[in-house]
Amino acid sequence: MFKNIIHKIHLFLGFSSGIIVFILAVTGCIYAFEREIQDAVQDYRYVTPENKEFLPPSVLKQNAQMELPDKAIHSVIYADKSRAAVIVFYHWDEVTETDYYYLAYMNPYSGEVIKVKDMDSDFFRFILDGHFYLWLPPDIGQPITAISTLVFAVMLITGIILWFPRNRAARKQRFTIQWKAKWRRKNFDLHSVFGFYSMLLALVFVITGLVFGFEWFAKSYYYTLSGGEELVMYYEPQSDTTANQVVKDIPLVDFIWRKTARENPDAATIEVHFPETNSSPIHVATNSDSKTYWQADNKYYDQYTLKEIEVTHQYGRYDETMSTADQLMRMNYDIHTGAAFGITGKIIAFLISLIIATLPFTGFLLWYGRKYKKHKTLVTEL
Repeated sequence: MFKNIIHKIHLFLGFSSGIIVFILAVTGCIYAFEREIQDAVQDYRYVTPENKEFLPPSVLKQNAQMELPDKAIHSVIYADKSRAAVIVFYHWDEVTETDYYYLAYMNPYSGEVIKVKDMDSDFFRFILDGHFYLWLPPDIGQPITAISTLVFAVMLITGIILWFPRNRAARKQRFTIQWKAKWRRKNFDLHSVFGFYSMLLALVFVITGLVFGFEWFAKSYYYTLSGGEELVMYYEPQSDTTANQVVKDIPLVDFIWRKTARENPDAATIEVHFPETNSSPIHVATNSDSKTYWQADNKYYDQYTLKEIEVTHQYGRYDETMSTADQLMRMNYDIHTGAAFGITGKIIAFLISLIIATLPFTGFLLWYGRKYKKHKTLVTEL
């Protein structure tokens, strides 16, 4: 009776969320190698290295602004000597709930704009919107994907209960696929065996996805990891608008950038955020690994006094003394995509996402096969 109830729960949840789980899995599967694919096919991401210094942020900003004079520049990203600098145009209007997102790839030595890219027409942005919002408005799509992820977590738990055989003889068969069996048996093995082997890593995707999906889950997750501490959500520190403006012989953003580059000669990337309002800080992020985000060292400077502003959320300074809970929260995105474990992690993320995408189909065929068999048996008896 217990397994019968679990089976009905599993079946009901599968019908209610199967298509959404399939979309989330397929889009996640495609997005796994987003960085590698774009680096391979988009030559405007590269420049010929030159034996001279990069141009400062203010100059790149001025040159890029001429391409999109009515758009606000959010930040500039410097990478290694063979990479183009990237100017990010981004703005979100809370009143109209509209945004724009452009990337301008520039030669950091000459300031030449190589390409301006509207990210609304970018393939991987399209895939990411599907993964986050199912291509619906964010306030509609995001709750649906979050709830479906939570439902999938229950399906994994009920699935492992259904997978567990009643006797030892049957237990051995649950670990292998009988490729020579008839299609109904083969389909059952594909669903149960693949589901079993992918369960633990699928739960990792679920947990890291729920951190993005629900604020209450993120706070509970952090509370558990930290042993009772409360999660401080991200906030932007404020500059002192009453302070006297520091005077330098170069723009203050350039001064902070030069200071950061000098103090971090081995940084793989340096991202400089321009103040968006008169109370915003100058935000600079350095990263020793250009392929992940969790090790970013974020500093916030008062735009008037240039004094560093401390923050209490985990997206501040990065060092080895950071707590395990804060590190795991920082790593959440990189764990979710597999990037935290290098190319091996991305391959695993790709394969697990691919397996998850098959489960709704094999599960449906499993239900249909049983229903069809019962119908065929009834017709034969009549």
